[in-house]
Amino acid sequence: MNISAQVLDGVYGRPASGLRVRLEHAVDGQWQDIGKAETDGEGNIGKWAESTLPRGLYRIVFDSDYYFSSLGIEAIYPEIVVVFRIREESDIYKILIMLSPSTYSTYFGTRT
Repeated sequence: MNISAQVLDGVYGRPASGLRVRLEHAVDGQWQDIGKAETDGEGNIGKWAESTLPRGLYRIVFDSDYYFSSLGIEAIYPEIVVVFRIREESDIYKILIMLSPSTYSTYFGTRT
């Protein structure tokens, strides 16, 4: 299973490069860090882990406060949290986010 993310900056209409992101997995009711990454120049994160991640509940946390403060803007949502479920370990998952300081939109796609 592979999880990727792409983030677009809705203020400037460009990829959100340098955005800090972390991936977490719910284990026994507690969130555990799986990986941390930063979006590249195209706003992408391609790979989180070397091994296959098991089925279960996950969340991806986008640090919008850090990103927008680097642009001199205060974000209303300091973090954007997207919680999702992995049903099949063989699937490929893609999370897309368009963000601005006061709103965000997300899309979750999967491919077998």
